[in-house]
Amino acid sequence: MIACSIDKISKMFGGNSLFSELTFQVHQGSRVGLVGANGSGKTSIFKLLTGIESPDSGAIHFKKGMKLGYLAQIPVFPNEMTSRDVLLTVFDELRKIENEMKQLEIKMSNTVDERTLELLLENYGTFQEKFSTNGGYEMEAALLKIANGLGINDLLSKKFADLSGGEKTKVGLGIVLLQQPDLLLLDEPTNHLDLSAIEWLGGYLKEYEGTIIVISHDRYFLDEVVNQILELEDGEINVYHTNYSQFVIQKEERLLKEFQAYEEQQKKIQKMKETIKRLREWANQANPPNAGLHRRARSMEKALERIERLKRPILQKKKMAFQLEESGRSGKDVIIAENISKSFKDKVLFKQLNFSLYYGERAVIVGNNGTGKSTLLKMILGQTTVDEGKLKLGSNVKIGYLSQHYEPIHLEHTVLQEFREEVHVTEGEARNILAGFLFYGYMVYRKVSQLSGGERMRLRLAQLMYQDINLLIVDEPTNHLDIESREVLEDALENFNGTILSVSHDRYFINKLFSKIYWLDNGSLFEFIEEYQIAKEKMAILRSKRETENVVIKASSISQPLKKPKPKSRNIEDIESEINDVEEKIAELNKLMMVEGDLVRLQKYHEEKEKLELKCTALYLELEEYIA
Repeated sequence: MIACSIDKISKMFGGNSLFSELTFQVHQGSRVGLVGANGSGKTSIFKLLTGIESPDSGAIHFKKGMKLGYLAQIPVFPNEMTSRDVLLTVFDELRKIENEMKQLEIKMSNTVDERTLELLLENYGTFQEKFSTNGGYEMEAALLKIANGLGINDLLSKKFADLSGGEKTKVGLGIVLLQQPDLLLLDEPTNHLDLSAIEWLGGYLKEYEGTIIVISHDRYFLDEVVNQILELEDGEINVYHTNYSQFVIQKEERLLKEFQAYEEQQKKIQKMKETIKRLREWANQANPPNAGLHRRARSMEKALERIERLKRPILQKKKMAFQLEESGRSGKDVIIAENISKSFKDKVLFKQLNFSLYYGERAVIVGNNGTGKSTLLKMILGQTTVDEGKLKLGSNVKIGYLSQHYEPIHLEHTVLQEFREEVHVTEGEARNILAGFLFYGYMVYRKVSQLSGGERMRLRLAQLMYQDINLLIVDEPTNHLDIESREVLEDALENFNGTILSVSHDRYFINKLFSKIYWLDNGSLFEFIEEYQIAKEKMAILRSKRETENVVIKASSISQPLKKPKPKSRNIEDIESEINDVEEKIAELNKLMMVEGDLVRLQKYHEEKEKLELKCTALYLELEEYIA
């Protein structure tokens, strides 16, 4: 069944056509990834779907009674409302019914007349049935589930007006998820989430019963969630019934086929043109001129005019020409941290951390929001001080820094002026360099204040390319980049011969570039020399040991990659049987959590489930030892 149908819609923006006569359908229950370069019109499609904007022509049709959910912009609420109050606005109708029920309960307790009591009970029953049918008894449980998953529990008691833009966006995402719409529209939902929240959201969306369309540049997230890709490119939509990784392969195959068809048509057209030319030459050479040959030439010419010309497919889009050049190499020791500690007011971020980064290494710092990842980078950069301990850079270390919130110093400067503030080259040389970063022609005269987040990031990358650096520190560098720009950045970092230290929540980016993971958790720092998923499983086991065995892991020590446990003297069948038992218990808890209305019991089930999942991970790792 079709959830929504887009029929020949067109949209102009700033005098330019975003797309013309765009047509596609979204079927009920599908999970769609809408992808394309920044500025291609993805968000405009969302605004057309929600009615925020209207198409210049064409029509959009929805299944009758369909409820849409979309966070268009940060909502505004009265200053006195907490984040919890804001989330509860989703249940306004249910809360009105709940209030009516309470009023009826008071009336019933004070009524002695049987006939009046009977009418009140009948009225109460009607309200109660409506309250129950619409999930009234699950309001608190639903709110808790979303707040836990998105990691916004600590925001619930804070005034919504006092939150940062990123925090408001997370609460806004919570509102949309609590609405449980039939068609869920998500525009870059992972941008302000940490890794655990991104993974929770991916799992949540996989089980979501409605239809989903998501705009995302997070390739790992798209692979995990979607089963269909809509690619918006050059004002046209191409549909692929698969996840992102397979879409990349299928797109390449499609372009090659289209290019072959284009070349075949060009050969046919050229051959027809040559035949027409020869027929006319022969006709004119005859004495008298041959009218029949002229007719044949004219007939073939009309046939040529009727051919629907294929567009030449672009096999390789213009990408940023980005190559980082390493300055003279630094010494072997690049960063040395000895017993460093940092606190803000009453909150201890970390205490007595020790770590080292050596020349040529690529390390990424991961962990939940608020654990101090960006603070650690700022301490290395000298932007904030160490409370205790020593933090020093090695000899001849020259740092280049790329921040996720890059704010140019001179917002009224043009792109050209801002670039030349950092890179002292002639205007002609500067324009050539900027063209490599997709700033063509008049674009170099645009003011920096008018640039999007992704464009500002491109400008900063252009500056970094010509700076004298051998240690590159990057803080969430992929946040505002589209997929093509991310791939170019990854290639550039891969070819950089210096040392790289990054903070990132992008699992694809982490797995592609980094061999060392520093995991900042609960004031301690742990080191893993493996890909993210394995590090995550080992980190879960460490947490489980701390909780179940009350093991205290000092912040002054870094856990080396966990050694593989020695196989115990028990059968594979015993381990597999235990795994089955644990998985059955997890499945039972999932069923209980779906129907449980009591907040305390739900929290208990949730904690029990988390412990079982940790145990299950440990059992699988143990099983792996026997199989390896």
